[in-house]
Amino acid sequence: LGLAGVAIVAVALGFLVSMSALLLEEMSFRLYPRWGQAARLAIAAARFNELVTRKLLEGALAALAAHGVAVEDVDVVWVPGAFELPLVARRLAGSRTYDAVICLGCVIRGETVHFEHVAGQAAAGIREAGQTTGVPVTFGVLTTETLGQALDRAGGKHGNKGWDAATAAIEMSSLLEQLPKEAEP
Repeated sequence: LGLAGVAIVAVALGFLVSMSALLLEEMSFRLYPRWGQAARLAIAAARFNELVTRKLLEGALAALAAHGVAVEDVDVVWVPGAFELPLVARRLAGSRTYDAVICLGCVIRGETVHFEHVAGQAAAGIREAGQTTGVPVTFGVLTTETLGQALDRAGGKHGNKGWDAATAAIEMSSLLEQLPKEAEP
Protein backbone atom coordinates (compact mmCIF):
# COMPACT_ATOMS: atom_id res chain seq x y z
CA LEU A 1 0.00 0.00 0.00
CA GLY A 2 2.72 2.46 0.83
CA LEU A 3 2.56 5.31 3.30
CA ALA A 4 -0.05 7.27 1.32
CA GLY A 5 -2.31 4.20 1.09
CA VAL A 6 -2.05 3.53 4.82
CA ALA A 7 -2.93 7.17 5.55
CA ILE A 8 -6.01 6.97 3.30
CA VAL A 9 -7.15 3.76 4.99
CA ALA A 10 -6.64 5.33 8.45
CA VAL A 11 -8.70 8.39 7.49
CA ALA A 12 -11.44 6.19 6.03
CA LEU A 13 -11.56 4.04 9.18
CA GLY A 14 -11.71 7.14 11.36
CA PHE A 15 -14.62 8.45 9.29
CA LEU A 16 -16.47 5.12 9.58
CA VAL A 17 -15.99 5.02 13.35
CA SER A 18 -17.29 8.61 13.65
CA MET A 19 -20.32 7.84 11.49
CA SER A 20 -21.02 4.65 13.47
CA ALA A 21 -21.01 6.62 16.72
CA LEU A 22 -23.43 9.19 15.26
CA LEU A 23 -25.74 6.47 13.97
CA LEU A 24 -25.72 4.70 17.34
CA GLU A 25 -26.62 7.94 19.13
CA GLU A 26 -29.50 8.54 16.72
CA MET A 27 -30.60 4.91 16.91
CA SER A 28 -30.60 4.90 20.72
CA PHE A 29 -32.90 7.92 20.69
CA ARG A 30 -35.32 6.07 18.44
CA LEU A 31 -35.06 2.83 20.40
CA TYR A 32 -35.75 4.42 23.78
CA PRO A 33 -38.30 7.17 23.16
CA ARG A 34 -40.07 6.85 26.51
CA TRP A 35 -36.97 6.48 28.65
CA GLY A 36 -36.24 9.43 30.81
CA GLN A 37 -39.88 9.33 31.83
CA ALA A 38 -40.79 7.35 34.92
CA ALA A 39 -39.91 3.74 34.23
CA ARG A 40 -39.97 1.00 36.85
CA LEU A 41 -37.41 -1.76 36.75
CA ALA A 42 -36.50 -4.65 38.98
CA ILE A 43 -33.14 -6.31 39.30
CA ALA A 44 -32.91 -9.83 40.71
CA ALA A 45 -29.34 -10.52 41.78
CA ALA A 46 -27.84 -13.78 43.03
CA ARG A 47 -25.75 -13.67 46.24
CA PHE A 48 -23.71 -16.73 45.27
CA ASN A 49 -20.43 -15.44 43.76
CA GLU A 50 -21.39 -12.04 45.17
CA LEU A 51 -17.95 -10.61 44.42
CA VAL A 52 -18.86 -10.84 40.73
CA THR A 53 -22.59 -10.19 41.03
CA ARG A 54 -22.07 -6.89 42.88
CA LYS A 55 -19.94 -5.68 39.97
CA LEU A 56 -22.67 -6.74 37.52
CA LEU A 57 -25.18 -4.82 39.66
CA GLU A 58 -22.99 -1.71 39.58
CA GLY A 59 -22.84 -1.96 35.78
CA ALA A 60 -26.61 -2.42 35.48
CA LEU A 61 -27.35 0.55 37.74
CA ALA A 62 -24.87 2.72 35.82
CA ALA A 63 -26.53 1.80 32.51
CA LEU A 64 -29.99 2.60 33.83
CA ALA A 65 -28.81 5.95 35.20
CA ALA A 66 -27.15 6.72 31.86
CA HIS A 67 -30.53 6.17 30.18
CA GLY A 68 -32.40 8.45 32.57
CA VAL A 69 -33.86 5.91 34.99
CA ALA A 70 -34.01 7.36 38.51
CA VAL A 71 -32.51 5.24 41.29
CA GLU A 72 -35.81 5.34 43.19
CA ASP A 73 -37.48 3.64 40.19
CA VAL A 74 -35.27 0.56 40.50
CA ASP A 75 -35.92 -2.20 43.02
CA VAL A 76 -33.10 -4.66 43.74
CA VAL A 77 -33.99 -8.08 45.12
CA TRP A 78 -31.33 -10.55 46.28
CA VAL A 79 -31.80 -14.31 45.86
CA PRO A 80 -29.55 -17.10 47.17
CA GLY A 81 -28.15 -18.18 43.77
CA ALA A 82 -28.67 -18.28 40.01
CA PHE A 83 -30.99 -21.29 40.30
CA GLU A 84 -33.47 -19.17 42.27
CA LEU A 85 -33.52 -16.29 39.77
CA PRO A 86 -36.31 -17.65 37.51
CA LEU A 87 -38.93 -17.94 40.27
CA VAL A 88 -38.27 -14.43 41.55
CA ALA A 89 -38.07 -13.02 38.01
CA ARG A 90 -41.44 -14.53 37.18
CA ARG A 91 -43.01 -13.12 40.36
CA LEU A 92 -41.60 -9.64 39.69
CA ALA A 93 -42.61 -9.65 36.03
CA GLY A 94 -46.03 -11.12 36.79
CA SER A 95 -46.79 -8.35 39.27
CA ARG A 96 -47.08 -5.90 36.34
CA THR A 97 -45.30 -3.36 38.55
CA TYR A 98 -42.18 -3.29 36.37
CA ASP A 99 -41.45 -2.42 32.75
CA ALA A 100 -38.63 -5.00 32.75
CA VAL A 101 -36.74 -7.36 35.05
CA ILE A 102 -32.97 -7.78 34.90
CA CYS A 103 -31.46 -11.02 36.21
CA LEU A 104 -27.84 -10.98 37.38
CA GLY A 105 -25.71 -13.85 38.61
CA CYS A 106 -22.57 -15.84 38.11
CA VAL A 107 -22.07 -19.59 37.75
CA ILE A 108 -18.45 -20.76 37.64
CA ARG A 109 -17.65 -24.28 36.47
CA GLY A 110 -16.42 -26.62 39.18
CA GLU A 111 -15.35 -30.25 39.12
CA THR A 112 -18.88 -31.69 38.88
CA VAL A 113 -21.83 -31.47 36.49
CA HIS A 114 -23.60 -29.14 38.93
CA PHE A 115 -22.56 -26.19 36.71
CA GLU A 116 -24.52 -27.50 33.69
CA HIS A 117 -27.68 -28.04 35.75
CA VAL A 118 -27.63 -24.63 37.43
CA ALA A 119 -26.64 -22.67 34.31
CA GLY A 120 -29.11 -24.47 32.04
CA GLN A 121 -32.06 -24.23 34.41
CA ALA A 122 -31.37 -20.58 35.17
CA ALA A 123 -31.28 -19.73 31.47
CA ALA A 124 -34.43 -21.69 30.65
CA GLY A 125 -36.34 -20.34 33.63
CA ILE A 126 -35.40 -16.73 32.96
CA ARG A 127 -36.47 -17.09 29.31
CA GLU A 128 -39.74 -18.67 30.42
CA ALA A 129 -40.45 -15.88 32.92
CA GLY A 130 -40.37 -13.33 30.12
CA GLN A 131 -42.34 -15.41 27.67
CA THR A 132 -45.04 -16.32 30.20
CA THR A 133 -45.60 -12.79 31.49
CA GLY A 134 -44.91 -10.76 28.35
CA VAL A 135 -42.59 -8.52 30.40
CA PRO A 136 -38.95 -8.34 29.26
CA VAL A 137 -36.74 -10.43 31.55
CA THR A 138 -33.09 -10.20 30.59
CA PHE A 139 -30.27 -12.66 31.18
CA GLY A 140 -27.23 -11.18 32.89
CA VAL A 141 -25.94 -14.45 34.31
CA LEU A 142 -22.29 -15.17 33.62
CA THR A 143 -21.37 -18.80 32.96
CA THR A 144 -17.60 -19.05 33.03
CA GLU A 145 -14.79 -21.53 33.57
CA THR A 146 -12.90 -19.41 36.12
CA LEU A 147 -13.32 -16.52 38.52
CA GLY A 148 -10.89 -14.53 36.38
CA GLN A 149 -13.12 -14.91 33.31
CA ALA A 150 -16.11 -13.79 35.37
CA LEU A 151 -14.32 -10.69 36.67
CA ASP A 152 -13.22 -9.85 33.11
CA ARG A 153 -16.92 -9.74 32.16
CA ALA A 154 -18.04 -7.87 35.28
CA GLY A 155 -16.27 -4.59 34.61
CA GLY A 156 -12.91 -5.98 33.46
CA LYS A 157 -11.35 -6.23 30.03
CA HIS A 158 -14.50 -7.65 28.43
CA GLY A 159 -16.85 -4.92 29.67
CA ASN A 160 -19.72 -5.34 32.09
CA LYS A 161 -22.48 -7.78 31.21
CA GLY A 162 -24.66 -6.18 33.89
CA TRP A 163 -24.61 -3.01 31.77
CA ASP A 164 -25.49 -5.12 28.73
CA ALA A 165 -28.40 -6.84 30.48
CA ALA A 166 -29.78 -3.47 31.62
CA THR A 167 -29.57 -1.92 28.15
CA ALA A 168 -31.23 -5.02 26.71
CA ALA A 169 -34.07 -4.57 29.22
CA ILE A 170 -34.48 -0.95 28.18
CA GLU A 171 -34.44 -1.79 24.49
CA MET A 172 -36.90 -4.67 24.83
CA SER A 173 -39.32 -2.68 26.97
CA SER A 174 -39.23 0.18 24.49
CA LEU A 175 -39.61 -2.14 21.53
CA LEU A 176 -42.61 -3.93 23.03
CA GLU A 177 -44.25 -0.55 23.71
CA GLN A 178 -43.89 0.31 20.02
CA LEU A 179 -45.09 -3.02 18.60
CA PRO A 180 -48.79 -3.82 18.15
CA LYS A 181 -50.37 -5.40 21.24
CA GLU A 182 -51.20 -9.10 21.18
CA ALA A 183 -54.75 -9.94 20.14
CA GLU A 184 -57.05 -11.23 22.87
CA PRO A 185 -57.77 -14.99 22.55
